[in-house]
Amino acid sequence: MDIVFDGHVIEWRGPSPFYFVPVPEEQCADVREVAAMATYGWGVVPVEARIGEIAFTTSLFPKDGGYLLPIKSAVRKPHGLSAGDEVTVEMTVRL
Repeated sequence: MDIVFDGHVIEWRGPSPFYFVPVPEEQCADVREVAAMATYGWGVVPVEARIGEIAFTTSLFPKDGGYLLPIKSAVRKPHGLSAGDEVTVEMTVRL
């Protein structure tokens, strides 16, 4: 399943800062359709994603009925991304 969406980078401050892009509700509904086949536990869903020229693998985190896409430092720093920046995400759920 291939998904493309625009979203804003958000920051979660825990022991160390983490950055995510919330998946819009329409695309969350698409992910939910295949989540049971893709998840390997705790509701996380493995994906391959691309922001700009950088492709990476990660897992969507379930949050409040939706999903958050973690943005690795190796993706965020070369693009100079910080909280509030808008990005276009290309994403494939790994089944």
